[in-house]
Amino acid sequence: MGIYIVPQLSDNFAYLVVDDSSKEAAIVDCAEADKVIAAARAHGVKLTSVLTTHWHPDHSGGNEDIAAKIPGIHIYGARAEGGRIPALSNPVDDGGTVRIGKLEGRVIGIPAHTNGHVAYHFPALNAVFTGDTMFIGGCGRVFEGKAATMVESLARLAALPDSTAVYCGHEYTEKNLRFALTLEPNNLALRAKHDAAVKARAAGKWTVPSTIGDEKQINPFLRTDSAELRTSLKKIDPSLSDDRVALFAKARELKDRY
Repeated sequence: MGIYIVPQLSDNFAYLVVDDSSKEAAIVDCAEADKVIAAARAHGVKLTSVLTTHWHPDHSGGNEDIAAKIPGIHIYGARAEGGRIPALSNPVDDGGTVRIGKLEGRVIGIPAHTNGHVAYHFPALNAVFTGDTMFIGGCGRVFEGKAATMVESLARLAALPDSTAVYCGHEYTEKNLRFALTLEPNNLALRAKHDAAVKARAAGKWTVPSTIGDEKQINPFLRTDSAELRTSLKKIDPSLSDDRVALFAKARELKDRY
């Protein structure tokens, strides 16, 4: 069983998820079908499914092309996206399951970036695919929900075991961690993660995956209980309360302008 990164567009990630026993595979978030098909061929696997995290074209724009080139492929995506996922054949809901050979994945509803955004959690792989809800050191913009919705969605991901590998939708890590350091400059774990990301990118390497445990230590959008983060935010906006949603919303507002 394995997970393979398939770069898409300028900074997107798709992921090939393989069940070794059957050599069946799924792709998480297909933007460019030809690259995905080439990756499946290179790894000697049969591509049977697409697992779409949300409707945005940089995550679903290759669905129609791959459906045309691989007849019968299953295109999974959230029913709650209201029909906006191209070529959708297998609608899923929060709490549902997906199968790749003998691998079973659980669907976790994590709306706010879009109304129907989902993650796919594979316990046997100890991995979760978070799309544009949780990034390494960051989170997605709140486009279709409210701040409270995103706080709840991030909490659902943070409730997974700390060892769970986090595979997110974009290579945004270096900038995310630079921003995080403006709020928690004395967070040693954050500084170490930032320095490692800088070295990785300078060497032409990707920064994924992270882990849920690491994100709890370094991701400002999971750290509204940090005294240093609260102090930094209140210096910027003295009217802020200790309410975690208000603190999250201020941090997200600052990141949107960063």
